[in-house]
Amino acid sequence: MAQGCLKCLKYTMCVANFLCFMCGVAVLGFGGYMMVNFRLTALTPNLASLNIANLLLISGIVITCVSFLGFLGALKENRCLLLTFFLLLFILMLVELTAACLLLIYEGEISAMVQKDLDTGLKDAKGQAANSTNIMNDWDLLHQTLKCCGVNGTADWGSHVPSSCCESRCGSPNPVYFQTGCLTTLKTFFEDNFLITGISVIVLCIIEVLGMCFAMTLFCHISRSGLGYKL
Repeated sequence: MAQGCLKCLKYTMCVANFLCFMCGVAVLGFGGYMMVNFRLTALTPNLASLNIANLLLISGIVITCVSFLGFLGALKENRCLLLTFFLLLFILMLVELTAACLLLIYEGEISAMVQKDLDTGLKDAKGQAANSTNIMNDWDLLHQTLKCCGVNGTADWGSHVPSSCCESRCGSPNPVYFQTGCLTTLKTFFEDNFLITGISVIVLCIIEVLGMCFAMTLFCHISRSGLGYKL
């Protein structure tokens, strides 16, 4: 009976990690596609490396590597791989919880930093910088995606409000522009999705704890029975 349960646990880990591996490959491929086909200049210089494409690539690499270790360790009953899988899941969980705590503690500082970077991007777009055209394209995308205008409103653009800020009557002498600034829209978006984000982090931590429990259970069984590869 015990052998049957452990065998079921082994193949459950294999299937779960294989599915996670395929998801990681999909995320990695999508991140690579976005990096090649959507070359956007970051609006926030301090967060230039944290664009969506880079985040997807990093997430895809982490998911594929960790899930591959779990799959191979369970399939081959390799104690070294199972222990490495356990430690990586534990480190990832600590990183996620630490990041969540830091976001809560330094929410004001992060908001001020984002506002400062947006102001810098706005200044560059309004100036005659060499890359102002690329920055302006990013602002147009931001305006249309979030239905906002400027950092704090249309007044940020002075008398030269971009056409991407137009809400209605575009092309007429008196167009109607989005009145809400992009900074306010971003704050509202994160506040509205705060609960969903928190639940997602909790669910992810639960999945990681289950993965660690399965890996350690299988590791202990292999150690007691003397099966599998030695450390």
